[in-house]
Amino acid sequence: MTERYTVRQFSESEGADDWRVLGDGACAYFRTGSIAAGARLLDAIAALDGTGPRRPDVDVRSDGVTVRIITMTDDYYGLTKEDLELARRISAAARGLGFAADPSAVQTIQVSIDALVHADVVPFWRAVLGYEQRGPDDLVDRYGRGSPFWFQQMDEPRPQRSRTHVDVWVPHDQAEARIAAAIAAGGRLVTDAHAPEWWVLADPEGNEVCVATTLSRG
Repeated sequence: MTERYTVRQFSESEGADDWRVLGDGACAYFRTGSIAAGARLLDAIAALDGTGPRRPDVDVRSDGVTVRIITMTDDYYGLTKEDLELARRISAAARGLGFAADPSAVQTIQVSIDALVHADVVPFWRAVLGYEQRGPDDLVDRYGRGSPFWFQQMDEPRPQRSRTHVDVWVPHDQAEARIAAAIAAGGRLVTDAHAPEWWVLADPEGNEVCVATTLSRG
């Protein structure tokens, strides 16, 4: 494996302007306008050096193409110099086809569950979701379509609050606007004590959601 990159190193590198690092890797969205145009970009990406099994993830839709890059090994889950080089090549391929990137359009959703004893809880969710386990705390869709589930270690029950919440990973430069929109829509800020890593919000009935960024990961 090549040199490992922190979130900040990747984000501040030359040629990474199209990309935003979210909870599960570096993501970019290219506006193509049609399935046929998206397929042309997919073909161009598939022909690049550095692609291979599980790298990158490409989602082609009628309006655009979302690409995600992450390095996953037995002892590492994150970004590398090789990922940055591939991201640059993908951006160049998109520009060559006339497709512009829209970094504000990327996000990932994660469902988080409070658990006192992971060994008791995780097997149930793995079975009912049909997901694969990644480490002790994460379940992921083997097909890359569904949101991951993360199990947060708790030392004691929190009966006064929901023990399941949604994490919305957004680009760091979109977080404040997303929070403001949620509050304007009737929500409230529960705490910003952990910002800019995450903000806790709640809907009018107290159901919680965290708006998260990778800005503080270094």
